[in-house]
Amino acid sequence: MSLHITLVHGQQQLQQSPSGTSAYLAFPHQYAEGDALQVTVDRVPAYVWVQMDAGLKPALLYVTKSPWVFTIPFNTEREWPYPDGAFLGRNHYAWARLAAPMEIKAQRNWSENSHDQHHDSGAYPHAAANAETRDEPAFYARNAIDGMLANEKHGNYPFQSWGIAGRDDAEFTLTLGHPVQIEELVIVLRADYPHDSHWTSITVAFSDGSDTVLHLQKTADPQHFAIAPRTITGLKLTHLVKDKDASTFPTLTELQVFGQAE
Repeated sequence: MSLHITLVHGQQQLQQSPSGTSAYLAFPHQYAEGDALQVTVDRVPAYVWVQMDAGLKPALLYVTKSPWVFTIPFNTEREWPYPDGAFLGRNHYAWARLAAPMEIKAQRNWSENSHDQHHDSGAYPHAAANAETRDEPAFYARNAIDGMLANEKHGNYPFQSWGIAGRDDAEFTLTLGHPVQIEELVIVLRADYPHDSHWTSITVAFSDGSDTVLHLQKTADPQHFAIAPRTITGLKLTHLVKDKDASTFPTLTELQVFGQAE
């Protein structure tokens, strides 16, 4: 198997790397709106490590579509989920490589994806929700799987989170894209108290048809829940029960799903 990276603007190819088990692309110009990085793998599905900007953590993706397209984000909002300087300036470096078998079989958090996009791009894990506060990137569902745990404030990076737009029927869906035997969930609530409220319980509906109820505390600390081992390809957080306090905003900073790929 091999892969390569291409920078495109619409149908125009701006630059392309050589093919190999790993590839990088160095681009000494400013990005323009509409630019995108494409990672082309000669056979999918495939497990691929990527880092499309130095400001993002590397991510292990399960890629089901080739090319996988990462659209360069531009900050047009009041609050922004990426670090200052990400995708800006004149010198850029992106890389990708095929994952090693030992990395695929390792016990790890299979929900983390710093490169998740608002739409389903064919690379997993992917987060989606039926409610996102004001439809703003700082409150997209993807923020709850980006690997960032800062939760004592809200809004701009590094305090991005999944906001539920005040809806009682809010649901969060995580698609792993491949079977994973899970054994632990970790919930990190946003804890900008007293601005924030919290959920006292959340129902987790797994893709295998089973479910479990998690009982949560009002804390800034990660909350760990042992799960009877089961193999899933995704899950949904539903029936989010808000605490009966005066605060308005229960919010999720991060969801972690620990297990082993099958």
